Amino acid sequence: MKNPDRTVVKMKAIAQYEYGSPDVLKMDEVDRPVVSDNTVLVKVHGAAVHAGDWHLMRGQPFFIHFIYGGLRKPQTKILGCDVAGEVVAVGKNVTQFQAGDLVFGDVSESGFGAFAEYVCAPETAIALKPNNLSFEEAATVPVSAVTALQGLRDVGQIQPGQKVLINGASGGVGSFAVQIAKAFGAEVTGVCSANKVKMVKSLGADRVCTRAEMKSQLKQHYYNLILDNAAYNSPFDYFPFLKTPGTLVVVGGSMTRLFQAMFLDLVTSKIGDRKIKFLACKPNQQDLIVLKDAIEAGKIRPYVDRVYPLSEVPVAIHHLEQRQVRGKVAISIYG
Repeated sequence: MKNPDRTVVKMKAIAQYEYGSPDVLKMDEVDRPVVSDNTVLVKVHGAAVHAGDWHLMRGQPFFIHFIYGGLRKPQTKILGCDVAGEVVAVGKNVTQFQAGDLVFGDVSESGFGAFAEYVCAPETAIALKPNNLSFEEAATVPVSAVTALQGLRDVGQIQPGQKVLINGASGGVGSFAVQIAKAFGAEVTGVCSANKVKMVKSLGADRVCTRAEMKSQLKQHYYNLILDNAAYNSPFDYFPFLKTPGTLVVVGGSMTRLFQAMFLDLVTSKIGDRKIKFLACKPNQQDLIVLKDAIEAGKIRPYVDRVYPLSEVPVAIHHLEQRQVRGKVAISIYG
């Protein structure tokens, strides 16, 4: 469709007009986005929530106010990065997609907006949806799985046969990381809370260790690569478990630990032959295609904890904030 209708129409969306708790998120009637020459209009069927949503919602840490604008009130009115749906219109310069294509992607670099009935995005932000996933399942993939892929492959430079430790193995990134590391041919140990051990084993981990057991049960100087998705311990706490050479990749967690990891990455970069690296994930269409192929081949599959309707996005984000989610939380726009 090369001549999209530019008539202003309304759509339902979860919007916020102030920073705060999930209570600031309200169902509203807003203008439907209008496709431009270089964008694709997607009718959203599925979305997903992750930590970035509640950071933006609350405006915490405070530097988010500067990055996304709005010192007193948020400029980003509709949250949501992960999206899956159907292309309904394309701009005249779009070449990769046409109306009717089923797609998934990450709209974080084009203004967010997945918690709505429609969203516009550049064609490079999306890819064709895996044909063996529902819209809700597909929507849980882009941000978390791309983060896991880039952390292991690009930053950690994972190799077949390596021994890999995934901390936070039951979370959104971690649940994908366990599967991706196995797909690369690694021997995988997952670390999680005691009530999630069975879930992590179901993902294919060769061994699972609880956080309480970590220091006593993990082998010294055993792991080639550690991916820390729950950076609440000092990076130095993991050094006894790293081989020489070995790499620790820090993905998420408390701001104190993230800044510590960033400092060590930028300033010291290398302590002996044990490296600390900080991952700054970059949305990437080619990585979406890599993941689509792996999912269709049966190597990776999202683990969906719960699916909420669009009206219950505030409840979904509150559930995520409790840090008890297994895998991902999805949103069904028309469910």
